[in-house]
Amino acid sequence: MVNTQLFQSLKGALLPDATARNHEQAPAYALSARHQLAQLAATGCLNQTFYASAESQLDTVRALAQTVDAEFVAKTAVYARQAGQMKDMPALLAATLAVRDVALLSQVFGRVVDNGKMLRNFVQIVRSGSVGRKSLGSRPKKLVQHWLLTASEKQLLNASVGNTPSLADVVKMVHPKPTEAWRAAWFAWLIGKAVDEAALPPITQAFERFKRSEADGVACEVPDVPFQMLTALELSAAQWAQIARAGSWQMVRQNLNTFARHGVFELDGMAEAIAAKLRDPKAVAQARVLPYQLMSAFKATGEGVPAVVRDALQDAMEAALANVSAFDGRVVVCPDVSGSMSSAVTGHRGSATSSVRCIDVAALVAAAVLRKNPAARVLPFEQEVVKLSLNARDSVMTNAQALAAIGGGGTNCSAPLALLNKERAKVELVILVSDNESWVDATRRGATQTLREWEVLKKRNPQARLVCIDIQPHGTTQAAERHDIMNVGGFSDAVFAVMASFAEGKTG
Repeated sequence: MVNTQLFQSLKGALLPDATARNHEQAPAYALSARHQLAQLAATGCLNQTFYASAESQLDTVRALAQTVDAEFVAKTAVYARQAGQMKDMPALLAATLAVRDVALLSQVFGRVVDNGKMLRNFVQIVRSGSVGRKSLGSRPKKLVQHWLLTASEKQLLNASVGNTPSLADVVKMVHPKPTEAWRAAWFAWLIGKAVDEAALPPITQAFERFKRSEADGVACEVPDVPFQMLTALELSAAQWAQIARAGSWQMVRQNLNTFARHGVFELDGMAEAIAAKLRDPKAVAQARVLPYQLMSAFKATGEGVPAVVRDALQDAMEAALANVSAFDGRVVVCPDVSGSMSSAVTGHRGSATSSVRCIDVAALVAAAVLRKNPAARVLPFEQEVVKLSLNARDSVMTNAQALAAIGGGGTNCSAPLALLNKERAKVELVILVSDNESWVDATRRGATQTLREWEVLKKRNPQARLVCIDIQPHGTTQAAERHDIMNVGGFSDAVFAVMASFAEGKTG
C-alpha cells in the first residue's frame, strides 16, 4: 500500500521547488539574470561583504552584463545612479557599454557620469582592463572630452579633488581642446604648467590669492573651493566657519567632527546655522542623501558636535524619508537581526569602511515604515522572532537604534511568517528586510520554508502581499517572484516608492 504520509494530498497551490543554494548552502530560488543584475546594481558596492568578495561581485556583474541585452544594461546603469544613488556599479555598467555598445553609452553617459567623481570612476574602470579593454577608444574619449569642455569652473574644481586617477591624469589622457581662454588656462594650471594668473577663472584666481595671503599673514576671504584644497593651510575658526556656511549640504554632513575640531561650533550662531542647513527639507532633497548616510553621520558625531546639530540630523532623516507611504490595511515589517547582518552595508573598505551595518539599514526600514504606519507590527527575527516593544511616536533614528542593538543568531526568514500563522493573524502587507541567507529553516526538498509559510498565510489572507527587501548582492531569494511576491534590492529611499506601487497593485 502506498505511503500516505509521503504522498499525502497537497493543499493549495503547487509550490515550485527551490532552484538554487544560497551562500549557507540552504535551498533558495535563483533570480533571473536581469533581476540579479538589477539587485547587484542597487546593492553591490564592489567591496568585501559577509558572504561575497569584491572580486566575485565583479566577475558576476561582468558575466551578467554580457548575458542580458545591452539596452537593459544601460537602463540599469541610469537607474542605479539616479534612483539608487550608487557610484561604482553604474560606472562599471557604463564601462561595459564602452566595449559592447558605444552608441548606447553615448545616450546614457551624461545621466550616469553626472559629476567629476563619476568621470574619474569611469575612466579608471575602463583603463584597468576589467571590462575587456585598456584604452578608452575614440567614442568614450570624446564623451570624456565633452564633459571636460562643458563643465563649469565649480564642477572642475570639485572634480580635481581625488586620485586614481586624478583629474590632471584624465586631462593628460584625453587632451581636451578648449575654445574658451579661461578653460585652456585652467587645464594648464591643473597639470602644473606655467600660466598667467589673470587668465584663470575667478574662483581659481581667488584660491591663488588666498594661498599667497596666508603665506604673507594677510587676512583674506576664504575662496569658494572644495575644502580639501585648503586643508594644507593654517585656517582660523572663523575661516572654517566660512567654509561651513558656503559648503554643500553633503559636505557639511560629512565634516561635522572636522568643524568641531576647528572650533566652528564655539562661534556665536554657528551651531544654529549649521543645524538650519542640515534640517532644510529642500536641501535634503537636492542632496540626494541616502537615509543610511544620515544614520552614519548621526552615529559618527563626537562629543564636540552640539545637541542642536545632532537633533537636526534626526530632522533631516524624517525629511529624507518623506516618501515612505502610509499603507492601507494591516502591515507587518520584519527586519533580519541575525549575525550575518552585522557586516558593513557597503562592504569592507579598510579604514574607509562604513560604520553602518546591514542590520542598521534593516532597522531603519522598519522604523521608517512604523513612523508612517503607527499601527504596523515590527517582528525582528533571527532564529526566532525577537520580542521588542517600539513606540511609533519615537523618531526614526531612536527606533532604528533600538532594533539594531539586538543582533546575533542564525537566519530564519520563515520565523515571522510562522508566528503570524500560529496566531492566525490577519495581514495585508508583509515586508521582510534581510540578506536572504536563511539556513535555520532549510528544507530537504521542495519549496523553501519561507514560501511554504507564506502559502499558509495566503489561505487566510487572499489579498496579502509579500515584499522581500534584499540589502546584499547575493542573487537568490527565499520567496520566488510571483504576482503577490516582490523581491527588491537596495537601500535608497527609492525602495519605498517601489514598495508602495506594489502594495497598491500598480506594478506589472
